[in-house]
Amino acid sequence: MKKNDLEKTVKLLEGGDWRAAHEIVQKDEESALACWAHGIVHAMEGDTANARYWYREAKRTFPKAFSVSGEIAALKDQLPGIKPESRE
Repeated sequence: MKKNDLEKTVKLLEGGDWRAAHEIVQKDEESALACWAHGIVHAMEGDTANARYWYREAKRTFPKAFSVSGEIAALKDQLPGIKPESRE
């Protein structure tokens, strides 16, 4: 997945638009970051079983105390080439 697609996905997730984020991430089932974002999408949707699946695909443990904002922030921290001061 292209970096700008991941950045757009994060912005959509931050804004609560999981449907639009899903349109982007469902096109990439290979990238660990896209799979992680896909898991966050399904967690926001309320589909925990599907969210857990995508976390496994991303090689990540599904948090016991899941926090949407915390997971989005952690994903954002993993985006390559993003300077901390540009994150809002």
